[in-house]
Amino acid sequence: MSAQGWLRTVRHSKSVSFLALNDGSCLGDLQVVVAPERMGSGSALQGLATGAAVRVCGELALSPGKGQRFELQATSIEVVGGVDDDYPLQKKRHSFEYLRTIAHLRPRTNTHGAVLRVRNAASRAIHAFFQERGFLQLHSPIITSSDAEGAGDLFRVTTLPLHDPPRTVEGAVDDAKDFFGRATYLTVSGQLEAEIGALALSKVYTFGPTFRAENSNTSRHLAEFWMVEPEVAFCDLKGLGELVESFLKDVLRTIREDCAEDLAFFDARIDDSVLSSLEFVIETPFERMTYSDAIERLKASGRAFEFPVEWGVDLQSEHERWLTEEHVKRPVVLTDYPKAIKAFYMYANDDDRTVAALDVLVPRIGEIVGGSQREHRFDVLKQRIARAGLPPEEYDWYLDLRRFGSVPHAGFGLGFERLVQYVTGMANIRDVIPFPRVPGSATF
Repeated sequence: MSAQGWLRTVRHSKSVSFLALNDGSCLGDLQVVVAPERMGSGSALQGLATGAAVRVCGELALSPGKGQRFELQATSIEVVGGVDDDYPLQKKRHSFEYLRTIAHLRPRTNTHGAVLRVRNAASRAIHAFFQERGFLQLHSPIITSSDAEGAGDLFRVTTLPLHDPPRTVEGAVDDAKDFFGRATYLTVSGQLEAEIGALALSKVYTFGPTFRAENSNTSRHLAEFWMVEPEVAFCDLKGLGELVESFLKDVLRTIREDCAEDLAFFDARIDDSVLSSLEFVIETPFERMTYSDAIERLKASGRAFEFPVEWGVDLQSEHERWLTEEHVKRPVVLTDYPKAIKAFYMYANDDDRTVAALDVLVPRIGEIVGGSQREHRFDVLKQRIARAGLPPEEYDWYLDLRRFGSVPHAGFGLGFERLVQYVTGMANIRDVIPFPRVPGSATF
């Protein structure tokens, strides 16, 4: 048989050499045993160093050594790609900070190879969940003129000369002379476009890159990240909560089944609660609780939180983790948030204080999913847009959806990297995306 890949380690003794070969398809290496007397003519024995790409032919045999069931007893070795002496992955362990500086090589490490396999399995599971339930994938635009979140942290897309753009009589940049005839940006969400799809096709989902120009250098923020955003017509907040719970359980169950070896590695090397917390979410029914109830329980807890708890504040990770890990001891679907802290498109409840929004909280990280029933009433939505200070002309098409056959509809957003972080236990979000985009860094 033959095998090809990259050498993870090379060990020589007087009579035999041992090579650890890996092609990235799984965590485990294939041990190659090189005995000079077995090698045919023309076999390359030079250049066998860590990092080299090789092709090996030989006989597969049961291994007497520990840690592997089989070994490949080489009869010939071809060095497909040699490696210089300054190959930076000579050591077995490097800090994640260091590996971010060589993102082009870090997929060859055990940890990042495992992250990318889990990421692939998660993507496949997400598509399978929606496709099997009759959802259509909608390809939402990356370039857009709207700010779905109303936060204003947008990357401008322009062909105007930066040093001397054309200006109006008033001195402002003349957006009408830009490529699209207006100001455009990289999208922060595919949600608004997903609403268009749902109000024609009933069930759709988007899965693509989104962008935030937030100057934040934390372990939880990226400037470019991927979002999963389903949207369902004829659906209210209760139905949305049921969909989210089924979605998370199904996707996590599939990842657990497909990536057992990699998850065991993360549990042993990164976070020893990875497997138990996955099992917990998969097997435990989710608790339902309103935001107001959560505030009362947090205030009655006797806990001195770093961030004080009052009705109307956004919950912090410490609050969310207390609810899931110590109070109800299960995942929580938290609903009916204060209107003042949520987006304009969320359905306004009859109390005029709250909106039909939900967050799903899980142990270890807190919020993992956010969503809402959308405001489908024309007059109410028009008022919300005005109160948010958004230019009404930019949302004429969005209001049209409320004029022409509007129905109750709902959707949620899942930050894909947050999901991969949760599954792997990786502490920094920059380590679960192949090529992180953060302030001051856009390598490749």
